[in-house]
Amino acid sequence: MSVLGKSPKRVESKAKVTGRTEYVMNMEMPGMLHIKVLRSTIPHGLVKRIDVSAAEQIEGVVKVVTGEDLKSMNINPYFGPAFRDQPVLAIDKVRYVGDPVAAVIAQDPKIAADALNYIDVEYEELEPVFDVLEAAKEGAPIIHEVIRPAGSFADLKNLLPKENSNVSIHFKLRHGDTQKGFEEADHIFEDTFTTPPAVHLPMEQHVALAYVEPDGRMNLWTANQSPSFVRSEVAHVLNIPESRLRVRVPYLGGGFGTKLYVKIEALVAVCALIVRKPVKLALTMEEVFITLTKHGTVFKMKTGVTNDGRIVARHCAVYWDGGAYADIGPRVTQKSGFTAAGPYDIPNVDIDSYQVYTNKAPAGAFRGFGIPQLVWAYESQMDIIAEKMGWDPLDFRRKQVLVEGSTHATGQKMTSVGLDKIIEQLNTSIGWEEYFAKREQGLIKKNGSKIRAKGVAIGLKAVLTPSISGAIVNLFADGSASVYCSTVDMGQGSDTMMGQIAAEVLGLPREKVHVTHPDTDFTPYDTITAASRSTFYMGNAIYKAAEEVKKQILDFAANHFSVQPDQLILKDEKVIMADQPELNMTLKDAIKGIFHMPAGAVIGRYVFESHYKSPDPETGQSDDVAIFWFPGGTAVEIEVDTETGKIDVLQLISAGDVGKAINPFLVHQQLYGAAIMQLGQALFEECQFDYGQMINANMADYKVPTFKDLPQHNETIIVEVPHPEGPFGAKGVGETATFGVMPAIASALYHATGARVKDIPLTPERVLRAIKEAENSASSSEKQTIKG
Repeated sequence: MSVLGKSPKRVESKAKVTGRTEYVMNMEMPGMLHIKVLRSTIPHGLVKRIDVSAAEQIEGVVKVVTGEDLKSMNINPYFGPAFRDQPVLAIDKVRYVGDPVAAVIAQDPKIAADALNYIDVEYEELEPVFDVLEAAKEGAPIIHEVIRPAGSFADLKNLLPKENSNVSIHFKLRHGDTQKGFEEADHIFEDTFTTPPAVHLPMEQHVALAYVEPDGRMNLWTANQSPSFVRSEVAHVLNIPESRLRVRVPYLGGGFGTKLYVKIEALVAVCALIVRKPVKLALTMEEVFITLTKHGTVFKMKTGVTNDGRIVARHCAVYWDGGAYADIGPRVTQKSGFTAAGPYDIPNVDIDSYQVYTNKAPAGAFRGFGIPQLVWAYESQMDIIAEKMGWDPLDFRRKQVLVEGSTHATGQKMTSVGLDKIIEQLNTSIGWEEYFAKREQGLIKKNGSKIRAKGVAIGLKAVLTPSISGAIVNLFADGSASVYCSTVDMGQGSDTMMGQIAAEVLGLPREKVHVTHPDTDFTPYDTITAASRSTFYMGNAIYKAAEEVKKQILDFAANHFSVQPDQLILKDEKVIMADQPELNMTLKDAIKGIFHMPAGAVIGRYVFESHYKSPDPETGQSDDVAIFWFPGGTAVEIEVDTETGKIDVLQLISAGDVGKAINPFLVHQQLYGAAIMQLGQALFEECQFDYGQMINANMADYKVPTFKDLPQHNETIIVEVPHPEGPFGAKGVGETATFGVMPAIASALYHATGARVKDIPLTPERVLRAIKEAENSASSSEKQTIKG
């Protein structure tokens, strides 16, 4: 009755489709008040005066809170996962259009929203800086005069901020001798690629509800991906012990990184502390846009290759536009930064990765954690090189792709990394060899102004390391079990999959295992639910905790049967003698025997913590920088209309090495969802700014994929290269299919039209302009040839 590798129905499916799932957005409490936030209308400036008197005279308004109120409280008003640089409300200064300045607490959300219009704020404007390269220069307007390291995570403690600079972090990696490598190269390629900020747009907005118990203990319900961190960071803000703060998270209506760490929770808790009544803040969708974005990037890449097709040197300079506050950008800068040279065995690599403050909306974690921005650049350049040199781009990748036992540019030896298998799966599925041979013969599919072509790209990500996950497994007297863990189910099906792991170990059907939702009073610490880490980290914690339960059961049964524990197995809700199946006892009887009554619970606990060696601060070298790596790849067939520039994706094939698919259906869903999300990033999603103000911060002006944009054919391919330390060999999968979508489509566009685009997204306007430029360039070359 093994449940491993099976796909039972998601445990929450019926509740979701019948509208019975619990979300914070729907929660109400007696006497609950509502919060609305006044936001800065300028990108950079000093707050000279705030007059709230008129707003506080409105009937139904209970209190208007400003930064001046925070100064008078016994709290720590700044928060953040890397640097504590973000105030609960603006204190003396604002740093972007949308920066929270004041909070109205009222009996009704409409009253609170109306009262915002009666708050008078006087600013002294300061010079802003919006361009990431300009902001990184010496002499640029300084956005943060003081930066406070948070010290919350072990991997960030060595990342110290630069003072008097908008470059908050400069991560360096030095591998081999790039100067020598470029001298040995027969050809050198230099390119610059850019990606814009974009937004996550989960269906559920940020929302939190806080109240203070009669004894002064704070309670917080929140739609957040990191309840353990919220507890520690909000406790720091409130200046209280963590034991005086309870954080609970039900189901999330999506997250994708925007609900990581602290976003609105500190403000809601402070307001509850002030009014001593339940308070709730639910952001509007327009506010979600300016709460957190994906990092915009500028990636300057220089690559040296030999005539026989080997990459011998690569230098990468990546500038991450972090916006007004660092959030988790320093981690993106380091952990994604050290993969910037690509999934290739390159002997000489230099990487300089910069996190830069600008006067735009803050940037932070976004599905893929910076890797799609990097893959866009290095895979686009792989195609540029292959085309220039006359090589098959897939063969060019094969020649230097990292394989088992290869050494990554960080100095770590690769384990369980199925890049070569992914390449072959994509090659077969998209029919690459036949397509490329025909293309070389000049045979392309064309129907009027529409041309079809194919493209392929691969990428590699390191999982968040170091990291911690704890779990408790209770086996009850009736033979059912509960799993206590702080993994947040935000649509990825973690409740179902985590229950499968416990069920597999304990020999139970999946439906007999319940997985609790995060409650910091009861569920153990978990770093975050993000970064494709939960299956590996929390899966290991649950596996080990269940094994502890299993050991107690087997020890009792072995004594009962007068055999050794290793002669027994748990299967079909029984303890069974492996070579004498007729000799068995039910789990109920085993527990009854342990406690001498039909009551009690057998408990297992485990905290899984990864091994890790911090990278050298000067060279970025570490032979243990990530506990596992996960590769992904994408193949596409597109049709581009050369008269309009519109791209239609006809085939979208996503392959990912997941180690072991514990629940194959959920894995396919993750691959498919990640690829479609990235499709929007490739074709039309971008945040547009006018003097720091996001001018398309609404669902009417910001385009996301709809059913009309879906490819005619979608395929998801599970590659399994088991990891020796994963639960049953499993790794993560949530981000795997995000890596290669953008460069694969751009590659196909080039094959179809000769237009090479280095700035994403591939909007019809940008594509049409590139096609015209390519045609003009080809025409100019022909004229020069004739003249010669």
